[in-house]
Formats: sequence, C-alpha cells, structure tokens
Amino acid sequence: MTGIRNIEEVLQELKDGNSRFLKGETLQSTHSSLMKLKDFAKSGQLPKCIVLCCSDSRAPVEMIFDQDIGDLFVIRIAGNIVAPSIVGSVEFAASTFGTNLVVVMGHTRCGAIESTLNHIEDSQTISSENIHDIVSRIKPHIFTIAQMQDVTHEEKLTLATKANVEASVNQLSHSSRLIENLVQQGKMQILGAVLNLASGQVDFLSAK
Repeated sequence: MTGIRNIEEVLQELKDGNSRFLKGETLQSTHSSLMKLKDFAKSGQLPKCIVLCCSDSRAPVEMIFDQDIGDLFVIRIAGNIVAPSIVGSVEFAASTFGTNLVVVMGHTRCGAIESTLNHIEDSQTISSENIHDIVSRIKPHIFTIAQMQDVTHEEKLTLATKANVEASVNQLSHSSRLIENLVQQGKMQILGAVLNLASGQVDFLSAK
C-alpha cells in the first residue's frame, strides 16, 4: 500500500499545524482519532511524512504539528542522530508507504547536545557505553563550535543544535543506496527543522 503526496503540500500542512498549535487551536479530537485508529487497524497506515526527532518528552511531534493518528511516521532517538536502525526505519516507510518527505527535527535545550558539549569542553566522562555511542555520533559535527572563543555556552548550544540537525540531514541523504537514489531522483526530500521549546515554534532550515 503506497500513496505519493505532493511534498510541498505536506510541508505546508505541517507549517499550518504548527501555527494552530501556537494559537492553541487544533483540528483533532479524541473521538475522531479513536475512529481513525480503528479504521487504520483494518486498512493499514499511510503516513504523509517521516519525522526523525529527539526522544525528549517536551517535543511531542503530533501535538507540535497538530497532526492525527496515522499522519506521521515518527522515529525518536536522543539527539536525532542517524544510526543503521534509523536508516532502516526511513527506508521501510519510504518503500512500504511511499512517504516522500522526511523532517529531521532537533530542539533547543537538547540534553544530548548539552552532554556532548560538556564532554568536549570539560572532558566529562560518559556514564555508559551506550550513551557514549550517542555522544560520539554528535561530537564530530559540533566539535569546532565547542572550541569557539568568546562565545557563551548558550550560544554554542544554539549553534550546535542547528549544526547537528544539518549533519543528520546530510548523513541520512547519503546513508543508503535506496534513500540516495530517491533524493537524487527528486522522489524524496529531507529537510531540517528546529523546535524552540520556549515558544513551541518550529523553524525549518533552508535546504542545502
């Protein structure tokens, strides 16, 4: 079961949904969501967008974009990093459902970014090998930022968050033959975005 949506239309739906969220408005209701869930249980899913985002509890993707059950294929991992299982999840959604828009969304005050900065700046030890794996994937993309002089820690955190999103977009774009071919053929677009936790606003980054 596949369904190709116009990428620009889907992107605009996400932007419009975020605008509603900022205004305290919504198109969703518990009753209609439950009915959709029951329908999807029979017919299967057809998500219009893949979202790779952080696991942070303050960044609930469907609420941020005012989307309903079945609208988004969400992949959550600390620091919105790219790893083999993440790539496989994107490939699955793209090949199975025809989902052609991927949004890599980071957010302000990200704990994974902060931990990585602290590790670089102060040589802080990492408490476990698994957390170290996350930090080691972020570190190369923000190391130069961490070494900046006359820049506050808060400014570094902001710059590092954006840089990490851009790095994940680039990595994902070249992470597999399937995804790379879709991107090169114009059949998939991968965009970066940053959620501001203080406001709820999502800013989409310009495609490079």
